[in-house]
Amino acid sequence: MNTSLEVKLLGKDYRISCEPEERGQLLAAAALLDAKLHEAGDRIPTGARGSGERVAVMVALNLAHELLALQSTPEHLATTLESETIQRRIDSIEAKLDESLAQHEQLF
Repeated sequence: MNTSLEVKLLGKDYRISCEPEERGQLLAAAALLDAKLHEAGDRIPTGARGSGERVAVMVALNLAHELLALQSTPEHLATTLESETIQRRIDSIEAKLDESLAQHEQLF
């Protein structure tokens, strides 16, 4: 069930929809984004300040670049492979359980 979450970015309120279990992560993401937006805005000289949209796009580009750099590290790749292996094992166990339950139901 989606819930509504209100976050503040550069002093403006935004309402977003999220799953209850995602609330903490979205609040942390909004806090990070707001800090990055303020940081970027502070680096621009007062007379040269452009639109907030341009600052937001540049911050988004920098965050995307940081994310891609992190995802290409060996540690991340190892974690991803380990997660995929675990998920395959879980899927295999679920399939065996389903098969056993189906056989058990046929006996009764």
